[in-house]
Amino acid sequence: MQGRIDDRYPTRLGEAPVWFERTDPVLYGDDRGPSPLSEEQARGFEENGFLVLPEIYTPDEVGVFLDEARRLKEELSVGSSEKAVREPGGEAVRSVFAIHRDNSLFSRVAADERVAGIARFLLGGDVYIHQSRLNYKPGFTGKEFYWHSDFETWHAEDGMPGMRAVSCSILLTDNDAFNGPLMLIPGSHRHFIHCVGDTPGDHYRQSLRKQEYGVPDPESLKRLTDRNGIVGVTAPAGSAVFFDCNIMHGSNSNISPYPRTNLFYVYNHTDNVLVEGLRTHPARPEFVAERSRFEPLEIRSERFA
Repeated sequence: MQGRIDDRYPTRLGEAPVWFERTDPVLYGDDRGPSPLSEEQARGFEENGFLVLPEIYTPDEVGVFLDEARRLKEELSVGSSEKAVREPGGEAVRSVFAIHRDNSLFSRVAADERVAGIARFLLGGDVYIHQSRLNYKPGFTGKEFYWHSDFETWHAEDGMPGMRAVSCSILLTDNDAFNGPLMLIPGSHRHFIHCVGDTPGDHYRQSLRKQEYGVPDPESLKRLTDRNGIVGVTAPAGSAVFFDCNIMHGSNSNISPYPRTNLFYVYNHTDNVLVEGLRTHPARPEFVAERSRFEPLEIRSERFA
């Protein structure tokens, strides 16, 4: 691996957390056609770092997605694929990765104009899928995801140079206040927090089950929440949540009887592909971080039911 290059967002290199101001834009815009968002929606994303679009998929379409998600979970529950990540301390499937590569239905969803078109607008041009997965959080036993910035991990462990990526979560079940919905700290995307602690080799094997490195310190989290508060994203099935790659987010465990199942796509701009010299450790596998297929998505208008 080549030596590290100039790094605007250094992390996991010192013994104390440091705050850096974001130097990348939040909203780029795309002038190749009419905006898929209203001015208010675009301004809200830029200011808060996230956007909720209620019920952009019909109940019938959600049913198609959910049936396939259940089929995959049952299939992988008895297998040993590395792409099926288990719950910490158990064998229940927590996430299934690389669904845009391995599954024809979810590959089509990734390129659907209703989500990919918005990602292209937010990032200002051509995009590809950096990561995709199905997240399962079963009733009673689904575990939490601790507070983190995705960009901090993608920067340190994958070599993503800048904050020109956006995540999209498509809700396949109602996400309510009780089943462990996504929690966000509005406005936190404007600061990059240097995390403490060197990353062990092959850390991804553990971090995908329970993240212990690349997490912010408690004092920084308190400062962020004192400034901006916390928003729990509750929305019905069929909704989509877009959130900036650097926003601080997490979710509680699910001790309700009701499962929470979400599709998850990370769109990265084709000018922001991974850089070898930015990583602090050997590359994570391609099912976690795309390293070879950077061709722009062919975004299409789709219907699934």
